Amino acid sequence: MTYKGKLIDLIEPDFIFSKEPINRFKANEKKNDEDNLNKNLKLKQLSNQINSIQNCNLKKNSKCIILGDGNILSPIMIVGEAPGLKEEENEKTFQGESGLLLERMLLAINIKKEDIYSTYAINFRPPEDRKPTAQEIKRYSVFLKEHVSIIDPKILILFGSTALDSLTMSGLKISEERGKLKEIILKNKTYPFIATFSPSYVIRFPENKKYSWEDLKKIRKKVQELKIQI
Repeated sequence: MTYKGKLIDLIEPDFIFSKEPINRFKANEKKNDEDNLNKNLKLKQLSNQINSIQNCNLKKNSKCIILGDGNILSPIMIVGEAPGLKEEENEKTFQGESGLLLERMLLAINIKKEDIYSTYAINFRPPEDRKPTAQEIKRYSVFLKEHVSIIDPKILILFGSTALDSLTMSGLKISEERGKLKEIILKNKTYPFIATFSPSYVIRFPENKKYSWEDLKKIRKKVQELKIQI
């Protein structure tokens, strides 16, 4: 099969999956239960910290916090830019048209959204869905870095420049940094990451689909190299 110049059929794609049974031992199940309980507690504490932030227009003008959702034990963590109207209405990440596109993008590399963990660099919806300011990104980056440490993934996928800036504070353009495998150190632990265009950006500028597909192939290759099983 050839992938050149081809993302996927974003409207009505056909996918074929193979599902192998997963064998679990009781010891592993107990450890997973303990990890799950520990992470849930830390995530609750993080949510309380973010909700207690003072003098924040993002929080003031938003209906609710969007912390994250999905499998908190997943080895893959996705970071988007900021929630929009649909996310605020449903109180979940990546909803509406961009959510459907994200699901199809992930399925193209044999990953289901519900099997990974997803969050945002900014946890409140910006007024009129504007781009977060540099000051807001810097302020919330502390929470995002803690969030990554809690989930402790084997690989991070960053969608958009806000997510990239929040973790790296590089100020570099996503068009120049997309598709590059890099690393960030948080609490003395190294996390590999790849940045790419956000689904909402691809919807607005469909001519960039081919670049997104190139990045997705790199993500799939890294997942295979790390022997990550979802």
